[in-house]
Order: sequence, then structure tokens, then C-alpha cells
Amino acid sequence: MVFKQLLGALGVGGPSVDTVLDGGAVPPGGTLSGRVHLRGGSTAVDIEHIALELVARVETEHEEGESEGFVAFERFTVGGGFRLGEEEHRSVPFSVTLPWETPVSELYGQSLGIVLGVRTELAVAGARDKGDLDPLAVRPLPVQEAILEALGQLGFGFTSADLEHGRIGGTGQQLPFYQEIELSPAPQYAHAVSEIEVTFLADPGGLEVVLEADKRAGVFSGGDDALTRFTVGHQDVHGRDWNAEVESWIRQLVEHRAAYGSHAAYGHGDPYGHADGYGHGGHHGHGDHHDEGHRSGPGIGTAAAAGAAGLAVGVVGGMVAAEVVDEIGDFFEGDEDEG
Repeated sequence: MVFKQLLGALGVGGPSVDTVLDGGAVPPGGTLSGRVHLRGGSTAVDIEHIALELVARVETEHEEGESEGFVAFERFTVGGGFRLGEEEHRSVPFSVTLPWETPVSELYGQSLGIVLGVRTELAVAGARDKGDLDPLAVRPLPVQEAILEALGQLGFGFTSADLEHGRIGGTGQQLPFYQEIELSPAPQYAHAVSEIEVTFLADPGGLEVVLEADKRAGVFSGGDDALTRFTVGHQDVHGRDWNAEVESWIRQLVEHRAAYGSHAAYGHGDPYGHADGYGHGGHHGHGDHHDEGHRSGPGIGTAAAAGAAGLAVGVVGGMVAAEVVDEIGDFFEGDEDEG
């Protein structure tokens, strides 16, 4: 981005900032690097700190329905403690590690409709000004990509992706939100489920994969959800038949869906049990937030190659301060208009 003059808290004639990220998408747990370029204003100032915040557009459910807003989910101090002279130019390099649960924003180089950004904060003489804002591109980890590729080869189609505020019970989730990648079912499962949702919760050792199926409403079903959970290691990406592995997960999910519906219909058992997290399925609830309409789509790889993965996202909700909304609205121009 271009230099942004900090006119608010720091006053007219204050310093300006331009943060430049190194090129290319970064995987969760990977290194994000770049430089913060500063340009002095009409007078010299003491730079107390330079901070970077990772922000994401997140959906929140409440009694009135659903809203969207931006949530800061990580913060890094990357510099400070120096005097910036009048009209002085200075460049501050940085290298930070993304959280392992950072959402994936692109697949095969195509956007999934997830909005992520890096916001730069400059503190001068006790005043803070949120200046530059840059888009953050996050690609899948190899094991995430292997699972998504297998789903595509099995006939599942990419529908959309979003970030949901809240936590999935029984998992090791760290962030206050989680990502759902929504898929239309493969033909052989279309009679049983209307949609499959995939959530990845990564950590340094591996990946929790949460699969959720929206049940088709019927005589013995209220349209509730069934979930299963599996754990794989990062090293498992090689030497594994992912098509067979993922298909076995889907079969377990469908079986659990059937059992879940039966228990719900006759009042037997607790439908909110948990998996043990080591490759065995279980199911648990984390709120009803699904569109029950069936939408079919092309295979994941085909959709991305055709550019169909770039989705419009809704308008910003009221979760953050007005100046943050303005900054993100200015940067991500067009997103709000497409909702």
C-alpha cells in the first residue's frame, strides 16, 4: 500500500506509515515477513512502538440473527524505542509466526472469500494510531490441501467458506473463531446429507479435522447436525491413501448422522458426546447455524481453477470501532458492496 498519513491521534503533520508484506501466501504456523516503512512528518517524534495486528472478518450469531465484524486474533510488537526525525525515512523489518489456527484464505491460488488483514499500529507520545492495513493471504498446510484434494476427487463440490465466532466443544481450539469450508455432497451421499462442512484446527503436532453434516429434515429429524472428529499428523501427508482415508471419514460421519437422528427422534442417549481425538469419530454440538438449502457445485479443484472459489462476503457488522471499520472498508473496497 501507499504511505498513510496519521492525522487522527497523532495530529496533522505527523508521521506516515506503509507496511509491505513479502510476496506470496503463507501457511498456518508459517513465517510472515516484510517491512514497515516510516516517513517523518513536520516535526521529530519518539516512536514508542510499532505493532502488527492480524484481523479477520467473522460471523457472529445472536438472538436477532447474524452479523459480521472484524476480530483481531494476534498481535506482535515489531519495533519502537527510537526517534523519527523530521521528514526522515526509516524501514523496520519484521518476521513473525502466524498462529497455527489461522484460517486458510486461498486454495490453488484462488480466494475462498475469507477476509484477513494485517493492521499496523504506531504509538507516538502515548497516542496510538491504526494506520496501514494490508491483505493477508494464507495457503493450506500440505495435509490440509491433501484432505481437500481428496474431497474434490471423491466428488464433493466447493460451496463457500466462512469464519464463525465461538468454539467447538471437545477440541483443542485456541482462537475465538473457527473456519468452516462448506461442500456440496458427492452424488453417492446426496440422499443422506445436504452439505458437508470441514473445519481444520492445526497445531505444531498435527491437525484436528472436524466434519459436520447437515441432515435432511424428515419425519424423525429436525434438521440437526452431526459431527465427527479425526486427528492426523503433519508427517502423514506422504505415503497415505487420502482418498480412501477421507472416504472412510465420510462414511463414519453419515453413520453417526443416522445414529444421531435416531437418538434425537426417540429420546435415547446424549447426542453431544465427544470423540477421543485420535482418529475415532464422535459427535457434539456447537450451535445451529446452517442453511438447509442444497447447493451443488463443481469439484474443489475444478471450482478453484475456474475462479469459482472467490465469493462475495457480507457487510461489516458492529463488532469493532468505527475507525477500524472505515480502515478495512477503505482497503477491502468492493467486499461490502457484494454482500
